[in-house]
Amino acid sequence: MVVSRKDLGSWIEGAPTWMEYPGQGMGRPQYGKGAIARPLPRLIAFCLDWFLIEGIFWVLAQGPLSGVNTALVDSVQLVIFWLYLVSAVGFMGHTLGHLVMGMQVQRLDGQPAGWLTALIRQSMVMLILPVVIMDANQRGLHDQVRHTVLAVIR
Repeated sequence: MVVSRKDLGSWIEGAPTWMEYPGQGMGRPQYGKGAIARPLPRLIAFCLDWFLIEGIFWVLAQGPLSGVNTALVDSVQLVIFWLYLVSAVGFMGHTLGHLVMGMQVQRLDGQPAGWLTALIRQSMVMLILPVVIMDANQRGLHDQVRHTVLAVIR
C-alpha cells in the first residue's frame, strides 16, 4: 500500500475545519466590518509599527544617542516597541499600524481588548512564535490565550 500526499494533506491547506472561511464558527462575517483580519494585512500593520519605532530611534541615533553603545540602543528600542504595543492596544484597541490597515484587537464579544489583555497578548507577540501558531480561525496563540481576535473595523 502506497501513501499519497492526498492521504496526508498539506500544511498549505491549514488546519482541517468544517468552516468555509476563518471566523465562521465564531459568528463573524467573511468580509467587511467584524471579519477576521487576514495574515498579510496583519504583517503589514506589524511592519508599519516596527518601522515607526525604528525611524524614531534612527533619528535619535543621528543626534542624542550617537555615542551610545549600539547593543544598549537596540535593547531599549525593543522595550520601547513593547511599551508602544501594550499602551496602544490597551488604550485604543489598536496600534497605528492596525489603524492604517483598518483593524482592531477585540475580545470575542466585540469590545476592545483592554489593558491586561494588551499586556499579556503583546508580550506574547514579542516572542514571535505564538503569532505563527494559528488555529482554523487564523487566530495566533497570543489571541487564543486571551480570547481575542484581530478584527476588521472598516
